[in-house]
Amino acid sequence: MRKPLIAGNWKMNGSKELVESFGRAFTDIDLPSPLEVVIHPPFPYLDAAREAFANSAIELGAQTLNPLHSGARTGEVSGQMLKEFGVAYVLVGHSERRQLYREDDEQVYDRVIAALSVGIKPILCIGETLEERDAGRTEEVVLRQVGYVMARLEPEQRREMTLAYEPVWAIGTGRTATPEQAQQVMAAIRGYQAGFDRELAAGLRLLYGGSMNAANARELLAQQDIDGGLIGGASLKVDDFTAICQSAG
Repeated sequence: MRKPLIAGNWKMNGSKELVESFGRAFTDIDLPSPLEVVIHPPFPYLDAAREAFANSAIELGAQTLNPLHSGARTGEVSGQMLKEFGVAYVLVGHSERRQLYREDDEQVYDRVIAALSVGIKPILCIGETLEERDAGRTEEVVLRQVGYVMARLEPEQRREMTLAYEPVWAIGTGRTATPEQAQQVMAAIRGYQAGFDRELAAGLRLLYGGSMNAANARELLAQQDIDGGLIGGASLKVDDFTAICQSAG
């Protein structure tokens, strides 16, 4: 059985007060079992989050990392540094990183390897643009992004991976893929993995991202191949994020 995972990506948002409010809210909360919950705050809040989440159900995630362990890279953060702060998960290949910072498939792969090398679990983000969807290229684009990384990993490395399908056209727009659209892509991803590792495919966690919220989470999470969500805007509101977590039961 795949353990559901609900991950919140705060992007360049948040505050110490928000960190503390999530820590308080999730300390005594009655969550569905089994369920993992991860929050990815901006780098400056990692230490505050580690302290605030210490007695809660929340695990700590980071939003990206540099492929190098150290060096002359002003403004960058390495996996070794993240590990020191108790980071368990890291987002890799988010569409905003691919688009705004020109991270290509090879750079995404390098970041996956950097995370795995220090024992941090990557959440590999994949997804198509509106133009690619309208051109009928959704599965081609998504499976290329998946394959570029997964086909190059060792079997034990693949088992540490989580994949998050985020149609770019649904991120921060209020538009959401229908449950059927999301399920179709998730099934294609799982089928691709089954082509070279059936056991991995059966256990691989697939998250949906792209304007998942308290209103639509239950229907999305009810799909056979959707094992959780990568939540953007709704993860900045304690009540909304809590409701999404409850929907995973």
